[in-house]
Amino acid sequence: MRATAGWVGIVLLLLCTSSWALWGCERAPEGPVTAPEARGGGDEAPVAGDRGEAPAQPPDATPEGAAPEVEAAPEGEAPPARLVAIGDLHGDLEATRAVFRLVGAIDEADRWIGGPLVVVQTGDQLDRGDGEIQILDLLDRIKLQAGQAGGALVVLNGNHEIMNAQGDMRYVTPAGFAAFDELSNLDLTHPEVQRHPEEHRARVAAFRPGEPFARRLAERDLIAVIGGTAFAHGGILPEHVDYGVDRINAESRRWLKGEQAELPPSLAGEGSPIWMRRYSDEDEEPEPDCAALGQTLDKLGARRMVVGHTVQEGGISASCGGRIWRIDVGLSRHYGGKPQALEIAGDAVQIIE
Repeated sequence: MRATAGWVGIVLLLLCTSSWALWGCERAPEGPVTAPEARGGGDEAPVAGDRGEAPAQPPDATPEGAAPEVEAAPEGEAPPARLVAIGDLHGDLEATRAVFRLVGAIDEADRWIGGPLVVVQTGDQLDRGDGEIQILDLLDRIKLQAGQAGGALVVLNGNHEIMNAQGDMRYVTPAGFAAFDELSNLDLTHPEVQRHPEEHRARVAAFRPGEPFARRLAERDLIAVIGGTAFAHGGILPEHVDYGVDRINAESRRWLKGEQAELPPSLAGEGSPIWMRRYSDEDEEPEPDCAALGQTLDKLGARRMVVGHTVQEGGISASCGGRIWRIDVGLSRHYGGKPQALEIAGDAVQIIE
């Protein structure tokens, strides 16, 4: 789709509805945690962590007496003429530049040249690499330029963005901590900051909910549906749709802004849209849950889903008859992958490499 008011509506609304299920977690141990290197594109889902526990039992998906928040997908909205999805970036600025250039989004000077192109980045810009601040700055800058050119850049949060906001810094590099040392106006005296090693405190303070970098993350959603394609870092389940996608997105934004103290259950546990692997991890799920995927897509009025989070060692892969696409290719230096992206043009889906 070209630069139309209809497209702007899709981007701003970012999604029909939803429902989640993230179940019980215990409080994380005090202090920094040393964990073995996680497999796949993420890590084991942390317990509830620094800002409150998820309930021991799942809350009711819908308040008593209320109908589920399920809306029909907008009718009459043409999909973007060209829609591109990019997976996990993990602190590698050069790999980020390379994949955005690969898809024709930016030039050698990092300026948007994509015109009406729509790009979705499915989360995990942070951790494992040294170029995180530069990546966040680049994405913010080209998002503005894309909008001015009639295109769009939609950036989602993944589990590593939420981990940083929780104060879980297990996957930060030494340079990733040092990059925050010169920032001003950070509250280094807060008790949650003070319990971390001194050399970690500036970064912890910057990402604490309500503080500058958490507020930057609060500008993003967890889930988006654009032109008949649903996007999330880990995946979307029928329960998420029933609960309300808009509601999940709003709760995550409020928490990151510091407007609610407790971590939303939709951000914690193996069932979360940022943590689940039921469609992507062959070690845990030899066969993806195509039945749950089909129910989810039917509820969303979408044709396919695109997820990151779990590295696909052979490159971008599809399953369930092309209804699920896994796009985390480990393109960062940490994993040693090569840039790939997924292009969707109407009903045609192809891998760009």
